Amino acid sequence: MSAGAQPRPGANEARVSRDDERLAAGLHAPRLDAVARVALDVPLPTLFDYLLPVPSDPGLQPLVGRRVRVPFGRGNRIGVIVEIGSGSSLPADRLRRVLDVFRDEPPLDADVLGLLQFATRYYHHPIGASVFTALPQRLREGSGAASARPHAFRLTEAGQARAADLPTRALLQRRLLELLRPRTPVALEALERTGRTARQILRQWQRRGWIEACANEAGAAPPAQRAPEPAPALTLPQSRAVQAVVSAGRRFAPFLLRGVTGSGKTEVYLHLAAACLSARGQALVLVPEIGLTPQLLQRFEARFPAAQLIVLHSELSEAQRLARWRTAQAGGPCVVIGTRLAVFTPLPALGLVVVDEEHDTSYKQQEGLRYSARDLALLRAKMRAVPVLLGSATPSLESYANVQAGRYRLLELPERADAKPPCIGCVDTRRMRLQHGLSKPLLDALRARVERGEQSLVFVNRRGFAPALVCSACGWACPCTRCAARLVVHLKAGQLRCHYCGHAQPVLRACPDCGNQDLLPAGHGTQRIEQALQEALPQARVVRVDRDTTRGRDAFSALHARIRDREVDVLVGTQMLAKGHDFPRLTLVGVINADSSLYSSDFRAAERLYAQLTQVSGRAGRAELPGEVLIQTEFPDHPLYAHVCRQDYHAFAREALQERRDMGFPPFAHQALLRAEAARRESVDGYLQRVAAHGARLGFPVEIYDPVPPPIARVAGRERAQLLVQAQARADLQRFLDAWTPHLSDRTVRWSLDVDPLEY
Repeated sequence: MSAGAQPRPGANEARVSRDDERLAAGLHAPRLDAVARVALDVPLPTLFDYLLPVPSDPGLQPLVGRRVRVPFGRGNRIGVIVEIGSGSSLPADRLRRVLDVFRDEPPLDADVLGLLQFATRYYHHPIGASVFTALPQRLREGSGAASARPHAFRLTEAGQARAADLPTRALLQRRLLELLRPRTPVALEALERTGRTARQILRQWQRRGWIEACANEAGAAPPAQRAPEPAPALTLPQSRAVQAVVSAGRRFAPFLLRGVTGSGKTEVYLHLAAACLSARGQALVLVPEIGLTPQLLQRFEARFPAAQLIVLHSELSEAQRLARWRTAQAGGPCVVIGTRLAVFTPLPALGLVVVDEEHDTSYKQQEGLRYSARDLALLRAKMRAVPVLLGSATPSLESYANVQAGRYRLLELPERADAKPPCIGCVDTRRMRLQHGLSKPLLDALRARVERGEQSLVFVNRRGFAPALVCSACGWACPCTRCAARLVVHLKAGQLRCHYCGHAQPVLRACPDCGNQDLLPAGHGTQRIEQALQEALPQARVVRVDRDTTRGRDAFSALHARIRDREVDVLVGTQMLAKGHDFPRLTLVGVINADSSLYSSDFRAAERLYAQLTQVSGRAGRAELPGEVLIQTEFPDHPLYAHVCRQDYHAFAREALQERRDMGFPPFAHQALLRAEAARRESVDGYLQRVAAHGARLGFPVEIYDPVPPPIARVAGRERAQLLVQAQARADLQRFLDAWTPHLSDRTVRWSLDVDPLEY
């Protein structure tokens, strides 16, 4: 249903773009029955109708996808035209008129708009909020092209004359100068990639008159300053994978590339991107995390020094994001490398979609429009009739099931490209005395690597010093006052922190319940393991890698350079290091506290643990040096560890899928999770019971489970609970949600609906 904003007395006459005389004339024509259906960024599941010129005007349909300014309530809002119609469900005298049509920007691409409309329907999110998710912030605010036009710099005569005065040791300035010396425009993005302080240097040069800003309308890449890195000869499995995707041509064809760690999946991506660029097409490469972007970008830059490479992620400034978004929208040959939001990037010449580490849960958005970027990437490739490649060493069971059903074609890289697989074994810790969580076999192996000048990784997926501070007398464990969680000990900062609400306080000296001063840290986090290794291996250079140590801009890139330059002996890291990184001197991986996942109530816990162990094991022995992996466990005979040690993904996936089929879990069922929170528990429970009862009365073939609290039932002082809905057929679930969602609104709670949830 469409709705229109109520007219208000004394409203100003409609204002329209001055460059469009035809539209301006049409707005004052006597017959005004063409209606623009506009998406506005408001929490309402509807489009809003506004008047436009008569529908017989052939110039109206190109308005679809354009931004407009319209009256809404007592003010004006920016919107996007989604449809053009000839009538409205509202009377004509209640319709208000479009004020401005922004023609300084191309309209939103039809395939992006279609993708957003699908996401709105499938994930049951307000249409306006969905559409505005895809727009850079400056376009949401109505900024025009002049505010952030993609630009470049070129060297002035003054700059050319002063070039010889640069100090010999000013290496970054000299690199910038080499790019600018031809006196042709060089894209700002390319200049910024030369170093962390490049932007500051450019500002100084611009103030001195050495360089001048200029338009870069074509989004052209800088002239190549070095020869492309030669492509290595492909292995037979790599060659078969490339040929299969290339032979798909201009048609939708989904492929699942299962390649063991180190098998050269990135090389397959590079060859496919080369074929796409040679055909003057655009390639979209999605990665799950920002941390994987720099290394992948370096590979693409080395192979395609003259190509337009566009990087999109959340750490960009709004000006950078808009400039890169516009460069992609221009339609020139390019490779877009980005995290999940990049799936909405306008790419008129899209010819290839790649989703790296497709199993990663980071592709699922957990706020607002709760979309899966992997699933939308598949849909976008289908809408544009182009091949899509999902790559992983441990594909998700959903993707593997699609292979078994014949919907995807499986491509495999069963062996490492130029190294042997690591030797994986379990360390039985049941009768072993651990030294701060570290076993003697693991410490001995670490010591041997340090003596040989090799590198090691100790993997513990828990940051901080210890998960809790416990009283040895009464068992009190320091809770967060705002959450149903314990405060985590961060010893170096001298703080207790909540990893859910961010609350922090000094470390306590005594138990508040019994007064005992013997408070002990319980469990092991990255800080505690780091300290233990520094004590056990005093000659080793131990570096911790977690969210706390990589907060600064380019911090991870700098750390990666230290590892590459062999300035680190032992890494202590979380899942940030588990995938996508290539450290040639790293030969040992030790895994601590893997057993905790075996106790999880989440039916996906085993799948995630298998993927995590396989991915982190793949960091060992990536070059000519043999690799070894030691997994500390109290369950060395567990079937999951047996599959990991044998590196037999197919056996694990078949068993896991059979369990899912027997239990009626996804991918053999389809789910939606309704979450609710409020200040009072009674409000949350009452709301979920009411909507569950209403859903049961609708009579659809779905199962509505009882409301339950999540693992953390209170966060930041708000009580939380959730309700799961499950159906055997996706269509049945969607029909139920269509009928049920309009009845979920309630002023007493804050609620959200998550279709195909990954977190419970």
